[in-house]
Amino acid sequence: MPRQHRLGVIGVGNMGSALVRGIVEAGAVPAEKVIVADVDAARASTLAGELSVKQAGSNAEAAAESEYVIVAVKPNTLPQVLEEIGPVLDEDQTVVSIAAGVTLARIARHLGHHKPALVRVMPNTPALVGAGVSAVAAPGVPAERVAVLKDMLRAVGEVVEVQEELMDAVTGLSGSGPAFVFSMIEGLIAGGVTAGLQASTALLLAVQTVLGAARLMQETHQQPGALKDAVASPGGTTEAGLSELMDGGFQELVEKAVRAAAARSREISQGE
Repeated sequence: MPRQHRLGVIGVGNMGSALVRGIVEAGAVPAEKVIVADVDAARASTLAGELSVKQAGSNAEAAAESEYVIVAVKPNTLPQVLEEIGPVLDEDQTVVSIAAGVTLARIARHLGHHKPALVRVMPNTPALVGAGVSAVAAPGVPAERVAVLKDMLRAVGEVVEVQEELMDAVTGLSGSGPAFVFSMIEGLIAGGVTAGLQASTALLLAVQTVLGAARLMQETHQQPGALKDAVASPGGTTEAGLSELMDGGFQELVEKAVRAAAARSREISQGE
């Protein structure tokens, strides 16, 4: 079967299945041109049945039949998968890894002498609901191939292209960032409950507040400082709360969290 414009996805856990589902449902790649593989054959079969995509009998089969091969497995599993699919790859194909902290140089080593185009992508978990952001590092990859890949990824959110050396920073910010936001939401809920709200009410208020604040910033294109000042009246309630955040070093702690996550990503990549 000709593999032109065909997409293979190896690993259909949470992120891999989100990518397949988003790409197919958005029509970025027709279902009949998508092939999936997973160590858990039942999981791949379920996804294939839901979306009418093809299930491969092996990782090598999925790779061999595809022009674009997204490898959506854990970093510790990636070497084995790359060595498995390497022999069936050639320069007309593009291999995309979403493994955090695994450099393109390391990917190339595990593929051996086989030379497809190589791309790193760092998506994040909001891709599960089509609201993610994916950073793409594709040095030396033909522009037309990168453009096709970006069109696929836009099915699950926004896309930004960065240099590979910035992928650790991306991992620390957008890759780990959702967990930091969830932690803040936990604090908002706890504060609401302590102030007298029922937990369910506090949850609704906290989630919608975060969602609405992000959308307001996105649609008005204003800087966060300006929007913050617009909410905080002198001597008012918001100012009292912001004062507590400043006294506790809130912004500095968030910055440190991003830096720590980025540093850990860098440690992983340097420990190859």
